[in-house]
Amino acid sequence: MESKFLLGTYTRKSSQGVYSAVLDEDAGQIKELTLVLKEVSPTYLTTAKSGVLYTVGADENGGGISAYEKTPQGYQFLNAVTKDGSAPCYVAVDEARQLVYSANYHQGTLRTYQIQADGTLQLATEVHHTHPTGPNPNQNVQHVHYTDLTPDSRLVACDLGTDEVYTYDVAADGQLTPVAIYQTAAGAGPRHLVFHPTLAVAYLINELNSTVSVLKYFPDGHFEQQQTLGTLPEKFTGENSGGAIRIAKDGRTLYASNRGHNSIAIYDVEPDGLTLTLKEIISTHGDFPRDFALSPSGEFLICAHQKSDQLSLFKVQANGSLHFLNNDTWAPEAVCVYFEK
Repeated sequence: MESKFLLGTYTRKSSQGVYSAVLDEDAGQIKELTLVLKEVSPTYLTTAKSGVLYTVGADENGGGISAYEKTPQGYQFLNAVTKDGSAPCYVAVDEARQLVYSANYHQGTLRTYQIQADGTLQLATEVHHTHPTGPNPNQNVQHVHYTDLTPDSRLVACDLGTDEVYTYDVAADGQLTPVAIYQTAAGAGPRHLVFHPTLAVAYLINELNSTVSVLKYFPDGHFEQQQTLGTLPEKFTGENSGGAIRIAKDGRTLYASNRGHNSIAIYDVEPDGLTLTLKEIISTHGDFPRDFALSPSGEFLICAHQKSDQLSLFKVQANGSLHFLNNDTWAPEAVCVYFEK
């Protein structure tokens, strides 16, 4: 069995844009790394069911989101919606409303875009967070790091700068109405979250204090914390920041990466989804594991290392543990692993 995936990257050194590769599950190997389009630091990307690729990027007008149509000849540029300043750090698609969402870390904003009939984008609205920031030096301003859909099709946004998770109602035209705000511990720095596949529970990785919080999600859009656990060994005293967070499709195992300790923390998830138990913390066999993803089969995990320019491949065991296979795939400045829809 083979699965194709895409890699988002920085283009500060040798990378040129978005790459594709193939996971050969029978051989336990990654192969056919190929540059598929040139873009300025496409650090996050996603695809719509139409096949259109939406990626973070930049041009002479500033940072924004670019749209590319997938054709037999490769990805063809459709348009880019950019604005003065830095590029966003996250992008997501809303198929039901035909919208795209972006989070901009440096500008403290989230934007919505309407998908046109030809797959191009048109800016719908921009929201700038203005709440006070946290006590950590990295919280000098608002930092929206993530924005994506809840299971009931609201929009949730993590602001690392303000220690808050915002929930919004979304209109058909992309306009946003705030409905709830969850406040993390001071200085936690909420980065990304992932929902349980079947339960109204979310798991939030906090970048600045290296923790994972279990959040119960309620019908009115608010979150309540149930538990918070660390992602690091108790005796570790070095510098670290939380990275990516993923959950197995059966909902029984949660994974979170550590950038600095260069590891993945693995948690068992209780049947109610509300309680985690730390199973183990394993090396990612690379430097700065900014992102990782589980294969569509759920039987493999690919971890991208931003600083050591390589991918690590793991086999997922029956109990959710990870067995290291290899780390010999060169992937320049990779920071996003995305299996195509």
